[in-house]
Amino acid sequence: MTERKADAIKKIGFSTIFAVASVLFSSHAGGGFATGNQATQFFASIGSFGIFAGILAMGLLTLTIRECMIMRNTRNLKSYKELFETLYHPYVKLEWVFEVYFNIMVICAVGAVIAGAASVVSVNNIMSYQMGVLTVGIILLIFTIFGAGLVSKVSTIMSVCILISLFVIFFMGINVKLPEIMNVIKNADGFSAVSIRKGIVNAFVYAGFQSVVIPTMIACGTPLENKPNASKAMIISFAMNAVALGLSIVMLLGWQQDFVAAGQTTLPSLYICKQIDMGVLYIFYNIALLLCLISTGVTTVYGFVSRFSAIKVMEKIEKPIIRRIIASGFSMIISMSVSMVGLSKIIRYGYGYCGYLGIVSIIIPFLTIGYYKNRKYIKENK
Repeated sequence: MTERKADAIKKIGFSTIFAVASVLFSSHAGGGFATGNQATQFFASIGSFGIFAGILAMGLLTLTIRECMIMRNTRNLKSYKELFETLYHPYVKLEWVFEVYFNIMVICAVGAVIAGAASVVSVNNIMSYQMGVLTVGIILLIFTIFGAGLVSKVSTIMSVCILISLFVIFFMGINVKLPEIMNVIKNADGFSAVSIRKGIVNAFVYAGFQSVVIPTMIACGTPLENKPNASKAMIISFAMNAVALGLSIVMLLGWQQDFVAAGQTTLPSLYICKQIDMGVLYIFYNIALLLCLISTGVTTVYGFVSRFSAIKVMEKIEKPIIRRIIASGFSMIISMSVSMVGLSKIIRYGYGYCGYLGIVSIIIPFLTIGYYKNRKYIKENK
């Protein structure tokens, strides 16, 4: 290793590592556990084993992204296209499997973000659902034209706000329903063979569709330089995501009968916050929830914009910012259209099917072939 390279690595401090970890946290937070919708459908619905399934999902996701960043940084790859060509080599054409997955998943993910944010503003009578869709689309358009640096900085700030508000909600929500939660945990059905099998499958599916953030993560993870820094970032991110998702699932287990009976399955966490009956907390949570959703949309759309603003057709446009606006605007129009079907349906069908594709094209390949190739490459290129 050259002296210059060693010096560059030494300069990477905790703030940079935490900033990268925060990108994954903020991209996962909005739909993953802030709304409560994904956590309910994939984990709380199967009973107490859902808590362990959620933690497993975060382990699978962070280990996969770790291998992605190591492969990208050690070889100085320029894009996620080169990343997947390296993974699938010598069958480089298989990279198109990820292209199909990614484009469908971006539309579903951003559609879900817009649907969730529009639901928040409409529930609080701030504006109609349709106006909410338009407003959130414009906000995402603005944020996604300025690059990975801004995404990383914004994600760090948002993560702090999200952590404070959500942990207050989780602890209070758990405290109110502690007897109900204990009854659910003691129920033997929660650890039945059926629940365990479904929980493990759901964990892989969940990690599969959350992998849509890989293009953003490898872009924001470029400063990490080497394997130890990538590992540190993903350990921090795993801790943040696993604890937050786990607490969310625990809370939802206690409140599930209530919000299902009330017909509030779209935004169950918001319903729980309102039932706790603390006005200031409810307002603060609404703000945090919107931040979660917007940050998820920003990190998801960024990878899409980076890819399509660099295609040959777009190269005819001289100004990069114009190319980014066009690519982002195109994705916003399609995503806003998808958001009209509603958050729950997008997650159940769009995320579910993309999750299965993500298992076979991303999670398993990176944790097996990717791990082997990275270990071999590092050993041969000390």
